[in-house]
Amino acid sequence: MIAFVRGMIEEISEDNVIIDTGGIGYNIKISGGTAAALPGIGQEVKLYTYTCVREDAFLLYGFLTRDDLEIFKKLITVNGIGPRGGLSILSVMSADDLRFAIISGDSKAIAKAPGIGAKTASRVILDLKDKISLEDTLIKKEMNGYTGSLNGIDSESSARNEAVEALVALGYSPSDALKAVKKVEVSDETDTETILKQALKNMF
Repeated sequence: MIAFVRGMIEEISEDNVIIDTGGIGYNIKISGGTAAALPGIGQEVKLYTYTCVREDAFLLYGFLTRDDLEIFKKLITVNGIGPRGGLSILSVMSADDLRFAIISGDSKAIAKAPGIGAKTASRVILDLKDKISLEDTLIKKEMNGYTGSLNGIDSESSARNEAVEALVALGYSPSDALKAVKKVEVSDETDTETILKQALKNMF
């Protein structure tokens, strides 16, 4: 169908953007994270799109990166997670943080998304944990130039993720790093260094 849309931004709202492509305005559904990262009205943008065809509607869902689009497509394969639910999750988590939440079994982080309850969050983890690897996630972060908490991404999750990355860089296996970090009790104020020190103690 439509792989991407490139054009000038005509209007932006919290969950929707209108892109003018030479006189035709495309109405595209977006996440809150995407809305916050878009350039201003009148600026050019390229959105990778997912096309949803229903009996009563033809809808486009847009993402700034192919990575976001791919994780969205995985999300909507989960029973109970439609396109709206997928956007809701990506409004409170980056694609990278979502992968780490799935790998580490952090259903509470996923359940923070509006309209996503604990049971649905657990189902996301159960259905997708075998489709995502930590090694792949770390590579994607490096390629994307990941720099930490952005667009409302939970700072606690980001600190955990950075601690896992640091342990892997020190030579520990991804699974052992995840287990050690998961044992550490943290709050929004806990920084990466503190988590890392405690996680290293858990290694022994």
